[in-house]
Amino acid sequence: MKAFERLIGALKRLPGVGPKQAERFAIHLIRAPRTEVEGFVDALREAKASMRLCARCGDFTDKEICRLCSDPARDASLICVVEETQDLAALERSRAFNGLYHVLHGSLSPLEGIGPDRIKAKELVERVRAGGVSEIVLATDPDTEGEATALYLAQILKPFPVKITRIAHGVPLGGDLDYLDERTLSYALSGRREV
Repeated sequence: MKAFERLIGALKRLPGVGPKQAERFAIHLIRAPRTEVEGFVDALREAKASMRLCARCGDFTDKEICRLCSDPARDASLICVVEETQDLAALERSRAFNGLYHVLHGSLSPLEGIGPDRIKAKELVERVRAGGVSEIVLATDPDTEGEATALYLAQILKPFPVKITRIAHGVPLGGDLDYLDERTLSYALSGRREV
């Protein structure tokens, strides 16, 4: 039973997976045919070995530059700043934004010891400094940490000749972007305001 408990413990570390769900996943994996489990393990190993962060935006990719940053049809003068890669995916599903993205990989949280050096704010400043950017859309979560992060980014980007906007509310306060439907996200993007 020690191996089974270790498996449950490993599954509980996944985001959004509680003890009961971890146990259900563990039972499913134990009952599944060996080939199915080996396929799952191989897919996980392959993804872990081949995935990296895009050198421009910070999204996950298997290339140096991701498919969105490489797409000439995207408006490179617009950069939408998000906290996590799943937020980028949620905004893409809305089909309301045709610019590029910048993934911070977190938000400011002084209580948890997460300061500006722990998010990819410096990389955003470098992208803006390089030129060609006309607008930065701050699409951080509408919670305390997301609002603090948006205010910080607006301050450090103020010296640059770019329009800084914040996605409109309509996104519920305290919510996560990756849990919202496409219509809500589309409305929030179209109603963004200058900071």
